[in-house]
Amino acid sequence: MAVRRFIAYPDKRLRMVCTVVDTITDDIKQIWQDMLDSMYAMPGVGLGANQIGESRRLAVMDCSDIHDQPVRMANPKILHASAKMREHEEGSPNLAGVWAKIERPRAVTVEYMDETGDMVERDFVGLWATSVQHQIDHLNGKMFFDHLGPVKRKMLLAKAAKLAKRKG
Repeated sequence: MAVRRFIAYPDKRLRMVCTVVDTITDDIKQIWQDMLDSMYAMPGVGLGANQIGESRRLAVMDCSDIHDQPVRMANPKILHASAKMREHEEGSPNLAGVWAKIERPRAVTVEYMDETGDMVERDFVGLWATSVQHQIDHLNGKMFFDHLGPVKRKMLLAKAAKLAKRKG
């Protein structure tokens, strides 16, 4: 088990578009395992590789009640999104202590390469859909607060800075 350290916003690596993964290697499988270990330790329901400093298009999720349904994805891409929206409070270990209600499509169809190297097309609904969209945002250099208007975003970042100052 390897719990990795989360890089802190505003580290520029969080704003970079991650590199495409060509093949599933032992190295990729180890990064996925470190990501799952880190996610479960948080605790959280998803993680993008760049959140732990790996600039590769890798994501993990597990929105099950007892954390026994991990999904490992390479190069996830949204193919379809529902018109029906869902609001959920989101946060990130890269900007600890702050949360915001974000509205995203309630359901999405995602294509990705799984741990065997096969291409998979899978539907996600509810929290699973929210999480996969959140992770794909990370892999594209986008943070959850980018979905907020300028005033709410500024307030959230100010609150995060204040919390970080107290800790530091």
